[in-house]
Amino acid sequence: MKNPLPLYNRTSISDVQSDLLQSNGTAYIETYGCQMNVSDSELMAGILTRAGYKMTDDAESANVILINTCAIRENAEEKVLNRLKHLNAIKRRNPNMVLGICGCMAQHMRTLVLDAAPYIDLVLGPDAYRSLPQAIASAKAKDTFVNLKLDKSEDYADLAPIRKDGIRAWLTIQRGCDKMCTFCVVPFTRGRERSLSVPMLVREIKFLVDEGFKEVVLLGQTVNSYHDGTHNFGDLLFAINQVEGIERIRFTSPHPSDATKPMIDAIASCKKVCKQIHLPLQSGSTRILSDMHRTYTVDEYRELVFNLRNQIPNLAISTDIIVGFCGETEEDFQQTHDLMGEMRYDSAFMFKYSDRDGTLANRTLEDNVPEEEKIRRLQSIIDLQYRISHEINQERVGQTVEILVEGESRKSEADYFGKDDTFKTTVFPRQNTKIGDTVNIKVHTATAHTLIGDVIS
Repeated sequence: MKNPLPLYNRTSISDVQSDLLQSNGTAYIETYGCQMNVSDSELMAGILTRAGYKMTDDAESANVILINTCAIRENAEEKVLNRLKHLNAIKRRNPNMVLGICGCMAQHMRTLVLDAAPYIDLVLGPDAYRSLPQAIASAKAKDTFVNLKLDKSEDYADLAPIRKDGIRAWLTIQRGCDKMCTFCVVPFTRGRERSLSVPMLVREIKFLVDEGFKEVVLLGQTVNSYHDGTHNFGDLLFAINQVEGIERIRFTSPHPSDATKPMIDAIASCKKVCKQIHLPLQSGSTRILSDMHRTYTVDEYRELVFNLRNQIPNLAISTDIIVGFCGETEEDFQQTHDLMGEMRYDSAFMFKYSDRDGTLANRTLEDNVPEEEKIRRLQSIIDLQYRISHEINQERVGQTVEILVEGESRKSEADYFGKDDTFKTTVFPRQNTKIGDTVNIKVHTATAHTLIGDVIS
């Protein structure tokens, strides 16, 4: 997904503006991939702003263009390389423009990215964003700058991001990953786990409230493995729940093996923690889960879901599924299909396996499921999940849901949209509501992806 970082509209950010000594021109950041990348782009925007750059959402007019990248799947890297070709056309018209690639793809491909796109001026990994001003200065002097060092002590705790206006803020509480799933490049692109302290994060939440945000999404590669040396993830949720002014707390993405009792207790008892969880399954075959190094069995996952739903009625659960992993038989796939039918997820992100250079699976397992079979299996579970999501949402028809208004509907200027507690998108006539309001909506129609209703007083 491509997310150009928009202009920041607030007029007073003293901790940023006090650092400005001169204007260095304009900078544009384009983001691909997960919410962690969105958060990292906000961090880079803060660094650039302090260095004297004005953020813009117009690549054509920018003096500096940075692409913040994803490496989780091969097609994500292909998209970025194609996009760089288009941006190079701008660079040819403006030879003094600096073009850089940052993030996970930069870390994964390393200097190979310079072979694929030799016109790039700088390459920075996820732990190298502090060096952005130095990197740009080097690029302006016509010296290509590369910094791909992973730093297990780097948490950017002292740097203020520049967030876009809205009701939802992304807050990175943990960086890196220690899980070493065989299909995943993240441990090699983001390094080892490290967490920010609870007091520091509580202060940041209070700042977000002062800035007008009403919902916070806590981010980490395995967010619920959070531990600051004293406090665990459940402790953090309880602490943030006490902050006045924050209305909703979400988090992504947790790992099933780290779904502890303190975490479940916090979701159940903290009013502000949304009753929704993304719980990646990946496969319904214990044999495949073992080959993936997922550290849980199907029975353990099933028991976890039972405990969650038993303690938290009406909990919405979403998941991630990979089909066609190395050695996956038809029986393995059918177990995944059947477990999805049993779990009845509210929604799912579903993918066919993509072999990635540098992963454990790439080095030790054979990618032996034919491509056409991967496509068939993927379509089968997509069809299944569509039916389940539609059935679950149909149960909402006639009910009243509480919505935090986020903005204008993509299909009609007369409608607003927002999310309910379970993260279901709801569309309704805007009437006298405004962004940031909490309103009650009576649902009269539902699709597999959206609830549609009217405001009730």
